Amino acid sequence: MLTDLLRTTRARTLALAAPLSNEDAQLQSMPDASPAKWHLAHTSWFFEALVLQPHLPGYCVFDERWPRLFNSYYESLGPRHARPQRGLLSRPSLDEVKGYRRHVDAALADLLPFASDAARALIELGCHHEQQHQELLLTDILHAFSCNPLLPAYQPQRPEPARAPAQAWLKHPGGVIDIGHTGAGFAFDNEGPRHRVLLEAFEISNRLVTCGEYADFVAAGGYREPLLWLSDGWATVQAQGWQRPLYWQQDGSVFGLHGVQALDPDAPVTQLSFYEACAFAEWAGARLPTEFEWEAASILPGFEQAADPAWGAWQWTRSDYAPYPGFKPAAGAVGEYNGKFMVGQQVLRGGSLATPAGHARPSYRNFFPPAARWQFSGLRLAR
Repeated sequence: MLTDLLRTTRARTLALAAPLSNEDAQLQSMPDASPAKWHLAHTSWFFEALVLQPHLPGYCVFDERWPRLFNSYYESLGPRHARPQRGLLSRPSLDEVKGYRRHVDAALADLLPFASDAARALIELGCHHEQQHQELLLTDILHAFSCNPLLPAYQPQRPEPARAPAQAWLKHPGGVIDIGHTGAGFAFDNEGPRHRVLLEAFEISNRLVTCGEYADFVAAGGYREPLLWLSDGWATVQAQGWQRPLYWQQDGSVFGLHGVQALDPDAPVTQLSFYEACAFAEWAGARLPTEFEWEAASILPGFEQAADPAWGAWQWTRSDYAPYPGFKPAAGAVGEYNGKFMVGQQVLRGGSLATPAGHARPSYRNFFPPAARWQFSGLRLAR
């Protein structure tokens, strides 16, 4: 039920922020990341601006000064504080932001019993939007902690490692394939309209590339061989001094949500850019799948997302993030959610260890710029 989805989603966000100190929640380590406090406030602003103000008669905005602070990129909803400066917002305090969340939660509880279908659809969208920010909260605080010489753990207890299955190639015959959301259950607008694509026969790996396999690429000089890299990728490697995945340490250990740990050769490699994924695939004599190949193959027997959900990774595809045939953004502010970002980005499929349970699905289209490497992003090979 929608009431349960809203309750559990809002509670989980607070639970994810619970291990953080007030100082932790204030950190912004780069322009692409946001402080945990901002995520807590922005997800409440989303409900306030898109659900409560237009659909709850008599609703009073919590603080008329705050929309400017917590609007992300919705031009139609007013001016915004600059994204790279979100870490400068020491006020409002974390306690005040939590009070904002309680105010919005109480108003949503008032609205739900008589909410129209349109309002209920927006509440459902708001829940899935907040789930996206739950993953971003974790990836952003991990990046912030990686900048601390102490390399603190977000959560010291680490799940038991799972063994990766033996690598195998799964065959797909190709043909005319239906792609996109089927219409049952929730989906973001960028997952449709459902349409047909023509695929040539292909093979795809049953599992993700592991840390052990990627370590072989590093040891073989993969970051020093320009012929393996796309031109923009090689320029980025040189400019940024990349030598290994983002959180791999010089001593062979890996930094993550559970602090510094020994590299697990069976775990999927993560924190890779699209450029790094392409270079590895070239080195391995393979390629990245297109997003359509990935979706078509996801129903094949033996297609593993990961040996264990706690070790999953989003998988870069060779597909540009572009609208499907017949795609039209929704009217109003909601239309700014996805459509205007359909340029200069690559599609990722799957889901990661930080993705909330039940959030992703085979038609789900994540997207990031090709140089982004602070997400739990890895790869699966195709040929």
